[in-house]
Amino acid sequence: MRPAIVILSAAALPVAMRIRAAVGGEIHGAVDRVSDVDVTFDSAAAHLRALFVAGRPIIGIMASGAMIRILAPLLADKTTEPAVLAIAEDGSAVVPLLGGHHGANDIARTIAAALGCPAAVTTAGDLRFGVALDAPPFGWRLENPENAKAVMAELLAGAWAWLEGEAAWLNASAIPLSDDGAVTLRVSEMRDPAPGPLELVYRPATLALGIGCERGAPAEEAIALAEAVLAEAGVSPLSLAAVVSIDLKADEAAVHAVANHFGVPARFYAAARLEAEAARLQSPSDIVFAETGCHGVAEGAALAAVGAAGRLLVGKRKAKRATAALAIAPVPIAAQTIGRDRGMLHVVGIGPGGAEWRSPEVSAMVAASTDLVGYSLYLDLLGSLAAGKRRHDFDLGAEEARVRHAMELAGEGRSVALVCSGDAGIYAMATLVFELLDKGGLSDSARRVAIAVSPGISALQGAAARAGAPLGHDFCTISLSDLLTPWADIQRRVRAAAEADFVIAFYNPVSRKRRTQLAFARDVLLQHRPAETPVVLATNLGRPGEHVRIVPLGELDIDEVDMLTVVVVGSSESRTVTTGDGRRWVYTPRGYSGKAGTGMAGEGMTGEGVADKLTSLVSPAAQQ
Repeated sequence: MRPAIVILSAAALPVAMRIRAAVGGEIHGAVDRVSDVDVTFDSAAAHLRALFVAGRPIIGIMASGAMIRILAPLLADKTTEPAVLAIAEDGSAVVPLLGGHHGANDIARTIAAALGCPAAVTTAGDLRFGVALDAPPFGWRLENPENAKAVMAELLAGAWAWLEGEAAWLNASAIPLSDDGAVTLRVSEMRDPAPGPLELVYRPATLALGIGCERGAPAEEAIALAEAVLAEAGVSPLSLAAVVSIDLKADEAAVHAVANHFGVPARFYAAARLEAEAARLQSPSDIVFAETGCHGVAEGAALAAVGAAGRLLVGKRKAKRATAALAIAPVPIAAQTIGRDRGMLHVVGIGPGGAEWRSPEVSAMVAASTDLVGYSLYLDLLGSLAAGKRRHDFDLGAEEARVRHAMELAGEGRSVALVCSGDAGIYAMATLVFELLDKGGLSDSARRVAIAVSPGISALQGAAARAGAPLGHDFCTISLSDLLTPWADIQRRVRAAAEADFVIAFYNPVSRKRRTQLAFARDVLLQHRPAETPVVLATNLGRPGEHVRIVPLGELDIDEVDMLTVVVVGSSESRTVTTGDGRRWVYTPRGYSGKAGTGMAGEGMTGEGVADKLTSLVSPAAQQ
């Protein structure tokens, strides 16, 4: 996760910006003391605890004692605690407090180098031996971390270690090695006997599991076959680097189920790359070649992953609808360097654009993306979240080209964020994603990408919140743009919504060339609700220049509305109320006036009862 750099005053901002440039992340600042930050908070203690519980690395530019007292009640298991660091406000000291072996020590050294100050690393193993035995480097896994404390204590007391197997990072450390050492550090892919109390077992990620299967093969069948292959080879699943297959199977659920089962990535190869391994296959198949363009999927993918110096451990094994093969490389495999990922498309709504109205899920999706696609203004609004990512800027318009570009990028194996303002699924790009999948015209790889849609605060919600609670009862949204919807259909919807007495949010109310639609809607609504019905005009919500005003429906002046305005028209039941500070608010009571004091949901009316009542309000013509 990206670190959260937490500051309590503007004086700490320059140091925070230098830290962000060195390690990335977001700057979080106290709302009443700091501006120009990525995220604001009211309570430092509550915010720090929430970050800690979420597992987010925390870099606090504040007193270490304050951070300790705030987080102390949450300390329970050091194996799950995120990195926590305290930085002096003047940048003179860096102290990793927690999670030294979960990145805190490495982060501390990076920050110290950037600030030109010492890193107060106090972890005994790091200081004495230059290595953390319970946190092996990338490409290695420790099978029995519960033994690490006893082993480290023995080494710190002066014991020697016996290294069984090859591990360059252990050889390069300052751990004293001897053939008769009291401590054993074993390096092996094989399922060996259970380790002793002074023994640590390290699993190098040298294995690649190739999977082939029919379309729609059962996940449980593929998993059982994979387990059987590993058992036949006598190896530990902790040495698996990846599950690999042909790119035709990038969206195959069974392949991803196997990868998830073992907690490793799934990677994919083009048929031509797998065919390059034909000479090394144990079980080449002309039938497979006719269907896929290569003579072996499971064996070919496994061999491609381990490279020319690797070899098959277990040749192709078959289940009813799946095949599997296992290969081994001489050194750990960096899974990110083999094949390609399935590709991920995050369709995100960033709300009005400010960090305070952007959901944590959206921020996490953007942070996890390699590429950002969107209207230039929306990408700019991401601020530091966009740093270090490939931007693909588009002007307004050509929405289909924008979405197609994002999907094709994801089809190349990238992680892409398609960035929308407001909510991605409300008059925005999420619809186009599925429309393109439905009507075709995408490459095969683009059609196989994983898709996740995350909601954002819509203009409708923002306008309602700023004005009070106009959406307290049934409401609808209508776009007045006739670029994609025939004007006759828009007219019919306006009349139906007016007669049904919905609160209505009008999107795209006007444009430079289109000034008559909102006037039409106003005139129709005046036939069904009082002239004093409150109308909310909300412009530039959540951005500089935000302006929200409330006017009576009968006095709605079209010239007061522009392209950046959302128009929310109350129902006949909507009211205004003025608070003691003179501010006017709009609200719509939860119940109809005919059921005074009764909330529809709160008084036992079922969803069907509500639907029946709404249906009775709509004319037969509108119901058709």
